[in-house]
Amino acid sequence: MDEQLAKLSTEKPTILLVDDEESILNSLRRLLRGQPYDVLLAGSGAQALEIMAAQPIDLVMSDARMPGMDGATLLAKVHDMYPTTSRILLTGYADLPTIIKAINEGQIHRYIGKPWNDDELKLILQQALEHQRLERLTQVQNEQLKTLNATLEKRVESRTGELQQTADMLDLAYEELKRSYVTGTEVFSLLANLRLPKDKQTNRQLIDLIRVYCNAQAMDEVSTRDLTMAAALYNIGKLSWTDSMMTAPADRLHSTDRDLYRAYPTQSESLLMTLEPMKDAARIIRHHQERYDGSGFPDHLKEEAIPFGSRLLKLAVDFIELQKGLILERQMNSDEALLYIQKYAGRLYDPSLVDDFIQACAKFLSDVTLGDPTVKVLTTRELADGMVLARNLNADNGMLLLNAGKVLNLPLVDKLIAFEAMEGAKYAIFIKVPEETANLS
Repeated sequence: MDEQLAKLSTEKPTILLVDDEESILNSLRRLLRGQPYDVLLAGSGAQALEIMAAQPIDLVMSDARMPGMDGATLLAKVHDMYPTTSRILLTGYADLPTIIKAINEGQIHRYIGKPWNDDELKLILQQALEHQRLERLTQVQNEQLKTLNATLEKRVESRTGELQQTADMLDLAYEELKRSYVTGTEVFSLLANLRLPKDKQTNRQLIDLIRVYCNAQAMDEVSTRDLTMAAALYNIGKLSWTDSMMTAPADRLHSTDRDLYRAYPTQSESLLMTLEPMKDAARIIRHHQERYDGSGFPDHLKEEAIPFGSRLLKLAVDFIELQKGLILERQMNSDEALLYIQKYAGRLYDPSLVDDFIQACAKFLSDVTLGDPTVKVLTTRELADGMVLARNLNADNGMLLLNAGKVLNLPLVDKLIAFEAMEGAKYAIFIKVPEETANLS
Protein backbone atom coordinates (compact mmCIF):
# COMPACT_ATOMS: atom_id res chain seq x y z
CA MET A 1 0.00 0.00 0.00
CA ASP A 2 2.83 2.40 0.79
CA GLU A 3 4.26 1.68 -2.67
CA GLN A 4 0.92 2.62 -4.21
CA LEU A 5 0.90 5.93 -2.31
CA ALA A 6 4.45 6.68 -3.43
CA LYS A 7 3.54 5.81 -7.04
CA LEU A 8 0.57 8.18 -6.97
CA SER A 9 2.86 10.98 -5.79
CA THR A 10 5.57 10.50 -8.45
CA GLU A 11 3.91 8.85 -11.47
CA LYS A 12 3.53 11.05 -14.56
CA PRO A 13 -0.11 11.04 -15.77
CA THR A 14 -1.15 10.37 -19.39
CA ILE A 15 -3.89 12.20 -21.29
CA LEU A 16 -5.51 11.19 -24.58
CA LEU A 17 -6.75 13.85 -27.04
CA VAL A 18 -9.40 12.71 -29.55
CA ASP A 19 -10.45 14.75 -32.61
CA ASP A 20 -11.08 13.91 -36.28
CA GLU A 21 -9.31 17.11 -37.35
CA GLU A 22 -5.53 16.63 -37.39
CA SER A 23 -4.90 20.39 -37.21
CA ILE A 24 -6.79 20.57 -33.90
CA LEU A 25 -4.75 17.69 -32.48
CA ASN A 26 -1.47 19.27 -33.58
CA SER A 27 -2.51 22.61 -32.09
CA LEU A 28 -3.34 20.93 -28.78
CA ARG A 29 -0.09 18.96 -28.76
CA ARG A 30 1.93 22.17 -29.25
CA LEU A 31 -0.05 23.90 -26.49
CA LEU A 32 0.56 21.10 -24.02
CA ARG A 33 4.25 20.57 -24.81
CA GLY A 34 6.31 20.81 -21.62
CA GLN A 35 3.37 20.10 -19.30
CA PRO A 36 3.89 17.54 -16.49
CA TYR A 37 2.01 14.75 -18.28
CA ASP A 38 2.33 12.57 -21.42
CA VAL A 39 0.07 13.40 -24.37
CA LEU A 40 -1.34 10.78 -26.81
CA LEU A 41 -3.47 11.51 -29.92
CA ALA A 42 -6.37 9.65 -31.56
CA GLY A 43 -8.25 10.59 -34.75
CA SER A 44 -11.46 8.74 -33.92
CA GLY A 45 -13.42 7.18 -31.11
CA ALA A 46 -12.50 3.67 -32.23
CA GLN A 47 -8.76 4.48 -32.27
CA ALA A 48 -9.09 6.05 -28.79
CA LEU A 49 -10.60 2.83 -27.40
CA GLU A 50 -7.78 0.78 -28.98
CA ILE A 51 -5.17 2.99 -27.28
CA MET A 52 -6.96 2.75 -23.94
CA ALA A 53 -7.10 -1.03 -24.21
CA ALA A 54 -3.31 -1.09 -24.66
CA GLN A 55 -2.27 1.22 -21.79
CA PRO A 56 -3.71 3.11 -18.84
CA ILE A 57 -5.05 6.60 -19.57
CA ASP A 58 -5.71 9.13 -16.83
CA LEU A 59 -7.77 11.66 -18.81
CA VAL A 60 -9.60 11.68 -22.17
CA MET A 61 -10.54 14.94 -23.89
CA SER A 62 -12.71 14.32 -26.94
CA ASP A 63 -14.22 16.51 -29.65
CA ALA A 64 -18.04 16.41 -29.59
CA ARG A 65 -18.72 15.98 -33.34
CA MET A 66 -16.79 13.20 -35.08
CA PRO A 67 -17.87 10.79 -37.84
CA GLY A 68 -18.77 7.26 -36.77
CA MET A 69 -18.68 7.65 -32.99
CA ASP A 70 -19.35 11.11 -31.58
CA GLY A 71 -17.64 12.45 -28.47
CA ALA A 72 -20.59 11.91 -26.11
CA THR A 73 -20.83 8.22 -27.14
CA LEU A 74 -17.07 7.73 -26.75
CA LEU A 75 -17.04 9.29 -23.28
CA ALA A 76 -20.03 7.15 -22.26
CA LYS A 77 -18.08 4.01 -23.30
CA VAL A 78 -15.00 5.27 -21.43
CA HIS A 79 -17.14 5.77 -18.34
CA ASP A 80 -18.45 2.20 -18.57
CA MET A 81 -15.09 0.58 -19.31
CA TYR A 82 -12.68 2.84 -17.41
CA PRO A 83 -14.72 4.63 -14.73
CA THR A 84 -11.66 6.13 -12.98
CA THR A 85 -10.51 7.95 -16.13
CA SER A 86 -11.43 11.66 -16.17
CA ARG A 87 -13.53 12.80 -19.15
CA ILE A 88 -13.73 16.23 -20.85
CA LEU A 89 -15.87 17.18 -23.87
CA LEU A 90 -14.49 19.65 -26.44
CA THR A 91 -17.22 21.23 -28.58
CA GLY A 92 -17.36 24.04 -31.13
CA TYR A 93 -21.12 24.13 -31.29
CA ALA A 94 -23.90 25.17 -28.96
CA ASP A 95 -25.11 21.56 -29.18
CA LEU A 96 -27.21 21.20 -26.03
CA PRO A 97 -28.41 17.58 -26.68
CA THR A 98 -24.81 16.39 -27.14
CA ILE A 99 -23.66 18.15 -23.99
CA ILE A 100 -26.60 16.72 -22.00
CA LYS A 101 -25.84 13.22 -23.30
CA ALA A 102 -22.18 13.60 -22.35
CA ILE A 103 -23.11 14.77 -18.86
CA ASN A 104 -25.77 12.10 -18.26
CA GLU A 105 -24.14 9.08 -19.92
CA GLY A 106 -20.47 9.97 -19.90
CA GLN A 107 -20.56 11.83 -16.57
CA ILE A 108 -17.94 14.23 -17.92
CA HIS A 109 -15.73 16.28 -15.63
CA ARG A 110 -16.08 19.46 -17.70
CA TYR A 111 -16.87 20.63 -21.23
CA ILE A 112 -14.79 23.25 -23.10
CA GLY A 113 -15.95 25.39 -25.99
CA LYS A 114 -14.04 26.02 -29.21
CA PRO A 115 -12.15 28.22 -29.70
CA TRP A 116 -10.63 27.69 -26.26
CA ASN A 117 -8.57 29.97 -24.06
CA ASP A 118 -5.11 28.40 -23.80
CA ASP A 119 -4.54 29.24 -20.12
CA GLU A 120 -8.04 28.20 -19.16
CA LEU A 121 -7.71 24.86 -20.97
CA LYS A 122 -4.38 24.06 -19.26
CA LEU A 123 -5.87 24.98 -15.89
CA ILE A 124 -8.91 22.73 -16.47
CA LEU A 125 -6.67 19.79 -17.41
CA GLN A 126 -4.50 20.40 -14.35
CA GLN A 127 -7.53 20.55 -12.05
CA ALA A 128 -9.06 17.41 -13.56
CA LEU A 129 -5.83 15.42 -13.13
CA GLU A 130 -5.39 16.66 -9.56
CA HIS A 131 -9.00 15.73 -8.75
CA GLN A 132 -8.40 12.25 -10.16
CA ARG A 133 -5.15 11.88 -8.20
CA LEU A 134 -6.93 12.77 -4.96
CA GLU A 135 -9.74 10.30 -5.71
CA ARG A 136 -7.22 7.52 -6.30
CA LEU A 137 -5.32 8.49 -3.19
CA THR A 138 -8.56 8.29 -1.20
CA GLN A 139 -9.31 4.89 -2.71
CA VAL A 140 -5.88 3.53 -1.75
CA GLN A 141 -6.21 4.92 1.78
CA ASN A 142 -9.67 3.39 2.10
CA GLU A 143 -8.21 0.03 1.11
CA GLN A 144 -5.55 0.48 3.75
CA LEU A 145 -8.25 1.21 6.32
CA LYS A 146 -10.17 -1.91 5.32
CA THR A 147 -7.04 -4.00 5.76
CA LEU A 148 -6.30 -2.43 9.12
CA ASN A 149 -9.90 -2.89 10.29
CA ALA A 150 -9.83 -6.55 9.26
CA THR A 151 -6.89 -7.23 11.59
CA LEU A 152 -7.59 -4.61 14.26
CA GLU A 153 -9.85 -6.75 16.45
CA LYS A 154 -7.26 -9.52 16.78
CA ARG A 155 -4.49 -7.04 17.46
CA VAL A 156 -6.59 -5.28 20.11
CA GLU A 157 -7.47 -8.56 21.81
CA SER A 158 -3.83 -9.62 21.92
CA ARG A 159 -2.79 -6.36 23.58
CA THR A 160 -5.81 -5.57 25.78
CA GLY A 161 -4.24 -6.94 28.94
CA GLU A 162 -1.00 -5.07 28.40
CA LEU A 163 -2.78 -1.82 27.55
CA GLN A 164 -5.10 -2.12 30.54
CA GLN A 165 -2.15 -2.59 32.84
CA THR A 166 -0.43 0.44 31.31
CA ALA A 167 -3.64 2.49 31.55
CA ASP A 168 -4.03 1.58 35.23
CA MET A 169 -0.46 2.65 35.91
CA LEU A 170 -1.02 5.93 34.04
CA ASP A 171 -4.23 6.58 35.97
CA LEU A 172 -2.41 6.09 39.24
CA ALA A 173 0.43 8.34 38.10
CA TYR A 174 -1.98 11.04 36.93
CA GLU A 175 -3.95 10.92 40.17
CA GLU A 176 -0.69 11.25 42.07
CA LEU A 177 0.26 14.20 39.85
CA LYS A 178 -3.07 15.92 40.57
CA ARG A 179 -2.65 15.34 44.30
CA SER A 180 0.84 16.79 44.01
CA TYR A 181 -0.63 19.87 42.33
CA VAL A 182 -3.02 20.37 45.23
CA THR A 183 -0.17 20.05 47.71
CA GLY A 184 1.97 22.38 45.63
CA THR A 185 -0.72 25.07 45.48
CA GLU A 186 -1.17 24.92 49.25
CA VAL A 187 2.56 25.30 49.86
CA PHE A 188 2.75 28.19 47.43
CA SER A 189 -0.24 29.93 49.01
CA LEU A 190 1.40 29.72 52.44
CA LEU A 191 4.57 31.26 51.03
CA ALA A 192 2.54 34.03 49.35
CA ASN A 193 0.77 34.68 52.67
CA LEU A 194 4.09 35.72 54.20
CA ARG A 195 3.45 39.11 52.55
CA LEU A 196 0.70 39.64 55.12
CA PRO A 197 0.77 40.06 58.89
CA LYS A 198 -0.34 36.88 60.66
CA ASP A 199 -3.70 38.36 61.65
CA LYS A 200 -4.49 39.11 57.97
CA GLN A 201 -3.55 35.70 56.51
CA THR A 202 -6.56 33.85 55.10
CA ASN A 203 -5.58 30.96 52.84
CA ARG A 204 -4.94 28.19 55.38
CA GLN A 205 -8.28 28.75 57.11
CA LEU A 206 -10.01 29.02 53.74
CA ILE A 207 -8.55 25.70 52.50
CA ASP A 208 -9.61 23.89 55.69
CA LEU A 209 -13.11 25.40 55.60
CA ILE A 210 -13.62 24.40 51.94
CA ARG A 211 -12.54 20.84 52.74
CA VAL A 212 -14.96 20.65 55.68
CA TYR A 213 -17.83 21.83 53.44
CA CYS A 214 -16.92 19.42 50.61
CA ASN A 215 -16.74 16.47 53.03
CA ALA A 216 -20.04 17.42 54.67
CA GLN A 217 -21.76 17.61 51.27
CA ALA A 218 -20.04 14.41 49.99
CA MET A 219 -18.75 16.27 46.94
CA ASP A 220 -16.80 14.30 44.33
CA GLU A 221 -13.01 14.23 44.33
CA VAL A 222 -12.59 16.37 41.21
CA SER A 223 -14.81 19.20 42.51
CA THR A 224 -13.15 19.05 45.92
CA ARG A 225 -9.70 19.24 44.36
CA ASP A 226 -10.59 22.19 42.13
CA LEU A 227 -12.20 24.09 45.02
CA THR A 228 -9.22 23.39 47.28
CA MET A 229 -6.78 24.73 44.68
CA ALA A 230 -9.02 27.77 44.13
CA ALA A 231 -9.07 28.44 47.88
CA ALA A 232 -5.29 28.17 48.02
CA LEU A 233 -4.66 30.63 45.19
CA TYR A 234 -7.75 32.86 45.00
CA ASN A 235 -5.74 35.96 45.99
CA ILE A 236 -2.56 35.32 44.00
CA GLY A 237 -3.52 38.28 41.81
CA LYS A 238 -3.01 40.57 44.84
CA LEU A 239 0.73 39.91 45.07
CA SER A 240 1.53 42.94 42.93
CA TRP A 241 -0.28 45.25 45.38
CA THR A 242 1.48 47.52 47.86
CA ASP A 243 1.71 46.31 51.45
CA SER A 244 -0.75 48.97 52.62
CA MET A 245 -3.32 47.95 50.02
CA MET A 246 -2.90 44.26 50.91
CA THR A 247 -4.03 44.92 54.49
CA ALA A 248 -6.64 47.63 53.85
CA PRO A 249 -10.39 46.86 54.09
CA ALA A 250 -12.00 46.79 50.66
CA ASP A 251 -14.60 49.40 51.65
CA ARG A 252 -11.85 51.86 52.64
CA LEU A 253 -9.74 51.67 49.49
CA HIS A 254 -8.96 54.90 47.68
CA SER A 255 -10.75 55.38 44.39
CA THR A 256 -7.41 55.01 42.58
CA ASP A 257 -7.02 51.53 44.05
CA ARG A 258 -10.54 50.24 43.41
CA ASP A 259 -9.94 49.36 39.76
CA LEU A 260 -6.86 47.39 40.79
CA TYR A 261 -8.93 45.62 43.46
CA ARG A 262 -11.66 44.70 40.98
CA ALA A 263 -9.06 43.28 38.60
CA TYR A 264 -7.50 40.81 41.02
CA PRO A 265 -9.80 37.82 40.17
CA THR A 266 -8.96 38.05 36.46
CA GLN A 267 -5.30 38.65 37.28
CA SER A 268 -5.31 35.50 39.44
CA GLU A 269 -6.98 33.54 36.63
CA SER A 270 -4.49 34.68 33.99
CA LEU A 271 -1.56 33.56 36.15
CA LEU A 272 -2.99 30.03 36.39
CA MET A 273 -4.62 29.38 32.98
CA THR A 274 -1.40 28.08 31.36
CA LEU A 275 -1.34 25.19 33.85
CA GLU A 276 -3.66 22.49 32.48
CA PRO A 277 -4.64 20.93 35.87
CA MET A 278 -5.47 24.45 37.16
CA LYS A 279 -7.91 25.55 34.43
CA ASP A 280 -11.12 24.66 36.29
CA ALA A 281 -9.80 26.14 39.53
CA ALA A 282 -8.81 29.29 37.62
CA ARG A 283 -12.39 29.66 36.31
CA ILE A 284 -13.73 29.37 39.88
CA ILE A 285 -11.31 32.09 40.97
CA ARG A 286 -12.28 34.40 38.09
CA HIS A 287 -15.93 34.50 39.18
CA HIS A 288 -15.65 34.31 43.00
CA GLN A 289 -16.37 38.06 43.35
CA GLU A 290 -19.57 37.88 41.30
CA ARG A 291 -22.67 38.67 43.32
CA TYR A 292 -25.89 36.69 43.25
CA ASP A 293 -27.88 39.75 42.11
CA GLY A 294 -25.45 40.47 39.25
CA SER A 295 -23.74 43.51 40.79
CA GLY A 296 -20.34 41.82 41.23
CA PHE A 297 -17.26 41.60 39.01
CA PRO A 298 -15.61 40.97 36.62
CA ASP A 299 -18.47 39.82 34.33
CA HIS A 300 -21.63 40.83 36.26
CA LEU A 301 -22.96 37.27 36.19
CA LYS A 302 -25.99 36.54 38.33
CA GLU A 303 -27.66 33.59 40.04
CA GLU A 304 -27.08 30.22 38.35
CA ALA A 305 -24.92 31.79 35.64
CA ILE A 306 -22.20 32.08 38.29
CA PRO A 307 -20.32 28.74 38.48
CA PHE A 308 -21.28 26.73 41.58
CA GLY A 309 -17.69 26.63 42.80
CA SER A 310 -17.44 30.41 42.57
CA ARG A 311 -20.65 30.91 44.56
CA LEU A 312 -19.32 28.64 47.29
CA LEU A 313 -15.85 30.19 47.28
CA LYS A 314 -17.36 33.68 47.72
CA LEU A 315 -19.16 32.52 50.85
CA ALA A 316 -15.97 31.09 52.31
CA VAL A 317 -13.73 34.02 51.27
CA ASP A 318 -16.10 36.63 52.69
CA PHE A 319 -16.62 34.64 55.90
CA ILE A 320 -12.86 34.57 56.54
CA GLU A 321 -12.07 38.09 55.27
CA LEU A 322 -14.88 39.69 57.31
CA GLN A 323 -13.14 38.32 60.42
CA LYS A 324 -9.76 39.61 59.20
CA GLY A 325 -10.98 43.17 58.55
CA LEU A 326 -10.28 42.83 54.82
CA ILE A 327 -13.83 43.69 53.68
CA LEU A 328 -15.15 46.09 56.33
CA GLU A 329 -13.06 48.21 58.65
CA ARG A 330 -14.43 46.48 61.74
CA GLN A 331 -13.24 42.91 62.27
CA MET A 332 -16.22 40.69 62.95
CA ASN A 333 -16.32 37.52 65.01
CA SER A 334 -17.42 34.32 63.29
CA ASP A 335 -21.09 34.64 64.32
CA GLU A 336 -21.26 38.26 63.16
CA ALA A 337 -19.76 37.24 59.83
CA LEU A 338 -22.40 34.55 59.43
CA LEU A 339 -25.16 37.00 60.34
CA TYR A 340 -23.81 39.32 57.66
CA ILE A 341 -23.94 36.47 55.14
CA GLN A 342 -27.51 35.63 56.18
CA LYS A 343 -28.50 39.28 55.82
CA TYR A 344 -27.19 39.52 52.27
CA ALA A 345 -28.34 36.09 51.03
CA GLY A 346 -30.07 36.64 47.71
CA ARG A 347 -28.08 39.81 47.06
CA LEU A 348 -24.43 38.89 47.51
CA TYR A 349 -24.75 35.16 48.17
CA ASP A 350 -26.62 32.15 46.82
CA PRO A 351 -29.42 31.65 49.40
CA SER A 352 -29.58 27.91 48.67
CA LEU A 353 -26.01 27.47 49.97
CA VAL A 354 -26.14 29.60 53.11
CA ASP A 355 -27.70 27.12 55.60
CA ASP A 356 -25.36 24.27 54.66
CA PHE A 357 -22.43 26.67 54.81
CA ILE A 358 -23.35 27.79 58.34
CA GLN A 359 -23.53 24.15 59.43
CA ALA A 360 -20.09 23.52 57.94
CA CYS A 361 -18.73 26.55 59.80
CA ALA A 362 -20.20 25.25 63.07
CA LYS A 363 -18.27 22.00 62.55
CA PHE A 364 -15.13 23.83 61.49
CA LEU A 365 -15.00 26.45 64.30
CA SER A 366 -15.68 25.84 67.96
CA ASP A 367 -16.65 29.49 68.54
CA VAL A 368 -19.60 29.52 66.11
CA THR A 369 -22.82 29.73 68.11
CA LEU A 370 -25.18 30.69 65.28
CA GLY A 371 -27.72 27.88 65.02
CA ASP A 372 -26.99 26.76 68.59
CA PRO A 373 -30.37 26.49 70.42
CA THR A 374 -28.70 27.73 73.63
CA VAL A 375 -27.77 31.07 71.99
CA LYS A 376 -29.96 33.71 70.36
CA VAL A 377 -29.14 37.01 68.66
CA LEU A 378 -30.90 40.17 69.87
CA THR A 379 -30.80 43.90 69.22
CA THR A 380 -30.03 46.30 72.07
CA ARG A 381 -33.71 47.16 72.49
CA GLU A 382 -34.58 43.48 72.96
CA LEU A 383 -32.18 43.11 75.92
CA ALA A 384 -33.55 42.58 79.42
CA ASP A 385 -32.31 42.59 82.97
CA GLY A 386 -30.43 39.39 83.92
CA MET A 387 -29.51 38.27 80.40
CA VAL A 388 -26.00 36.80 79.98
CA LEU A 389 -23.69 37.56 77.03
CA ALA A 390 -22.65 34.47 75.06
CA ARG A 391 -19.93 36.33 73.10
CA ASN A 392 -17.75 39.39 73.50
CA LEU A 393 -19.43 42.59 72.31
CA ASN A 394 -17.22 44.95 70.29
CA ALA A 395 -17.89 48.43 68.95
CA ASP A 396 -17.64 49.06 65.22
CA ASN A 397 -14.16 50.49 65.76
CA GLY A 398 -13.08 47.17 67.30
CA MET A 399 -13.04 48.36 70.92
CA LEU A 400 -14.21 45.73 73.43
CA LEU A 401 -17.40 46.88 75.16
CA LEU A 402 -18.45 43.83 77.18
CA ASN A 403 -16.97 40.40 77.82
CA ALA A 404 -18.72 37.10 77.23
CA GLY A 405 -20.42 35.96 80.45
CA LYS A 406 -21.38 39.50 81.50
CA VAL A 407 -24.78 39.64 83.25
CA LEU A 408 -26.81 42.57 81.96
CA ASN A 409 -28.78 45.03 84.05
CA LEU A 410 -31.10 47.81 82.92
CA PRO A 411 -28.63 50.72 83.39
CA LEU A 412 -26.07 48.82 81.32
CA VAL A 413 -28.66 48.16 78.60
CA ASP A 414 -29.50 51.88 78.48
CA LYS A 415 -25.81 52.73 78.11
CA LEU A 416 -25.48 50.24 75.23
CA ILE A 417 -28.49 51.79 73.46
CA ALA A 418 -27.03 55.27 73.87
CA PHE A 419 -23.55 54.24 72.71
CA GLU A 420 -25.02 52.43 69.70
CA ALA A 421 -26.93 55.58 68.67
CA MET A 422 -23.86 57.75 69.17
CA GLU A 423 -21.74 55.43 67.01
CA GLY A 424 -24.46 55.12 64.37
CA ALA A 425 -24.14 51.35 64.57
CA LYS A 426 -26.49 48.41 64.95
CA TYR A 427 -25.18 45.76 67.32
CA ALA A 428 -25.95 42.05 67.11
CA ILE A 429 -25.78 40.77 70.69
CA PHE A 430 -25.43 37.05 71.42
CA ILE A 431 -27.32 36.04 74.55
CA LYS A 432 -27.32 32.71 76.40
CA VAL A 433 -30.77 31.14 76.53
CA PRO A 434 -31.67 29.64 79.93
CA GLU A 435 -31.34 25.85 79.77
CA GLU A 436 -34.99 25.13 80.48
CA THR A 437 -36.06 27.53 77.65
CA ALA A 438 -33.60 25.92 75.21
CA ASN A 439 -34.96 22.46 76.07
CA LEU A 440 -38.53 23.59 75.46
CA SER A 441 -37.62 24.93 72.00
